[in-house]
Amino acid sequence: MSQEDTPLPVTSSAEPEWAFEAEECYRDVLQALQEGGVASAVGGAFALHKHTGIWRTTKDLDLLLEPRQVPRALHLLRQEGFDTLVQDPVWLAKAIRGNYFVDLITGVGNASLVVDASWIDRAPTDQVLGLPCRVLAAEEMIASKLFVTRRERFDGADVSHLLRSCAEHLDWERLYSLLSCHWELLYWALVFYAYTYPAYISLVPERIWLDLNSRFRAHVTHPPRDAPSRGSLVDPLMFAIDVDEWGERNLYREYCERHPCLIRDDAAAKGEQSGSPNAGSKE
Repeated sequence: MSQEDTPLPVTSSAEPEWAFEAEECYRDVLQALQEGGVASAVGGAFALHKHTGIWRTTKDLDLLLEPRQVPRALHLLRQEGFDTLVQDPVWLAKAIRGNYFVDLITGVGNASLVVDASWIDRAPTDQVLGLPCRVLAAEEMIASKLFVTRRERFDGADVSHLLRSCAEHLDWERLYSLLSCHWELLYWALVFYAYTYPAYISLVPERIWLDLNSRFRAHVTHPPRDAPSRGSLVDPLMFAIDVDEWGERNLYREYCERHPCLIRDDAAAKGEQSGSPNAGSKE
């Protein structure tokens, strides 16, 4: 089956039927990290279900953790027979067994956000595949999904569902803090939400609408004339022409190059093998 023929995921309230090997893989990773003292929070489809009631078939399990925890996490998982690799030192490592894998995520792919201890501390506890786990809070989920806007994947629907389910109880100051200089993306997401759920606009506090409206009005009235294009942060492929031919700065590359805490794999750096030809760092 070609990529074009692969069915797209469909949302539902019905829990998917997990393949035995997938469920075993996910549980073994969760147990290994918990027993090894590596703090993490479950994200992705499982966290979306906790906050919205929506299930979506997923090919993997997303675990968020601090970058400094990754070397120990990879070591523990290799001991459990997993193959491991650092796919992108900015934000992503993987643990693989057979046809299933777990993503170890330390931030956003364009280096605009980095997971720190507060992400884990704020994560509420829930059951994931029968195990008690921390599950990423709605604020961190929204902030991390706002940059998933590429041609091949768009998480705007997830953000709208999270807002419909959680807007009344969100810590908006936390969202502002996470997004900081990227507040326009929050404004954009809220306008998209207002379009998709016009009857639920009032779930977002009026003070948030007024504040972002005011910010945007000032932004339009007094635009920053020397500000670089931020298109490469949204999609470095679709905005490549801006950098390659139109002379814009490559903020995506700049963010990645000054990333303060790239993922390390201590065993790979020492030349140890994990049992996989793909083990180690692959940029």
